[in-house]
This record gives sequence, structure tokens and C-alpha cells, in this order.
Amino acid sequence: MAFRGWKRLLLLGRQNTLGKVWRSRRGGPSLCWKRCCHWSVGKSLDPEVRAFLEENTEVTNSGHLTPEIRLRLLTPRCRFWREKPDLWPYGDPFWAIYWPGGQALSRYILDNPHVVKGRSVLDLGSGCGATAIAAVMSGASQVLANDIDPIAGMAMILNCELNHLTPFPITIKNIINSEAGNWDLIVLGDMFYDEQLADGLHHWLQKCIRIHQTEVLIGDPGRHQFLSHSIHSQLHKVIEYSLPEYTRQENYGLTSSIVWSYQPSNSFE
Repeated sequence: MAFRGWKRLLLLGRQNTLGKVWRSRRGGPSLCWKRCCHWSVGKSLDPEVRAFLEENTEVTNSGHLTPEIRLRLLTPRCRFWREKPDLWPYGDPFWAIYWPGGQALSRYILDNPHVVKGRSVLDLGSGCGATAIAAVMSGASQVLANDIDPIAGMAMILNCELNHLTPFPITIKNIINSEAGNWDLIVLGDMFYDEQLADGLHHWLQKCIRIHQTEVLIGDPGRHQFLSHSIHSQLHKVIEYSLPEYTRQENYGLTSSIVWSYQPSNSFE
């Protein structure tokens, strides 16, 4: 099965796979990478994993909304676009796709640096790290990237290097339902693909807003699971971007992506 077919499984099956992983990791990191649950600036990568990622991804800044940002992604020129998915030695590489919601968030931050300038930013479900990178480029005072996949954390460090940035701190654990962190801004893209996970996000984000007056921006191209969830009634549309042709082709008909501001009512519990 080519990676294009594999990617379709990722797109359509996230609610059956990654959603379960987010729900099962209650604050704990990947079992095989417990010692890597947090990267601080200067932490070195496993040279074997670095070599594998460099060999099996392509550095690109085309086909997406943010040509200013170079990323290591899986593209048609990569070996694993054609190889059987079970030959990939790590967990499903969700991080190797630049998802449309993340593209919209990153574009918005780059075009509107005042949104993050001088502020602390949490990039939740960071994946390839593009939105966190956009926040650093736009002058955020503090950035923390969060993803449950330790390989995503390593990929983020490589992507920081590509963009001549000092790697930002990365935490590899499920922080949803943990204590609400005191962040000025939380950004998250493409996270509403599973109803239970969406419920957890809804209540955790609301708690962050209630306790710390955190601002929340959500990127999503309008997937059914997102539009049909009750959180949608508490969102304000900030901006909509038309997706580049390559991203449209790789996302099965999605033509645009939207940045939403999450503004829950005081009465909602």
C-alpha cells in the first residue's frame, strides 16, 4: 500500500486510532520513550532516529500556506510514499503531514504577529511543529510544543534547525485534563477528530480560559466531527484561507481552512 493509501487511513481513521491514544495516555509518555517525556533546549537527538528521519522525509516549503517555513514531511518523492505502512518502524507518522488546520493557524500567526508577540504560547498537538515555529518567528516570548508522539518531538527539533531557530521546549505527554497551565495563548489544529477527545478538549480549554483568561485559537478545515460538536456553537470565525492545490489533493476535497477563536459562554459547564 502506497503512503497515499496510508494517508487516507490516517485521515479517515484518526478517530479510531490516535484518538484512543490521546485518551489512554493520562499524562504519561510513550512507553518506549519514558525518558524522553520532555526536551529542553540543547537536548541531543538519538543519532539513529535522526538519520532515519533525514533519509525518509523531504525538506519542503511548497504546496502549503506557509512557504516561509521549511519542514520535513512525507512527500511523493519519499520511499515510504510507496512502501507498505508496516515497514515504518515507529508509530503512525501523523507529524509528517502538514494538516490544513495547522496551516491556517501558522499563516494567521505569521500575518498577524501581534497575536503572539511578547506572549506565552502553548501549541497543543503540535505535530510537525509548524505553528510553534510560526509563533517563535513572530516574536512569542515563550513557546511550548506538545505532542504525544516522541518521534514528532524529534521531527520538531529537526524542523527548528531547518528554520535556523533554537529548538523550543517540547513536552511528550497528554496534558489534556491536567492542571490548567498559565498560558496567554493556546493554539491547536486538526484535533477534533474524535468525539471523546473533543469533549475533553472542550472542558480543559474552558478551564484554562476560566482560571487564566487564556486566549484559544483553533484551526480546522471544517471536518464533520468538528462542525457537529457542541463546541462549534462557542466559536467565532477569525479568518478563512483557500488551500493550495497540492494540499487540496492530499486532503480529499477540502478546499479551505479556518481559524476560530474559542469563546465559551460563562454559563456553560
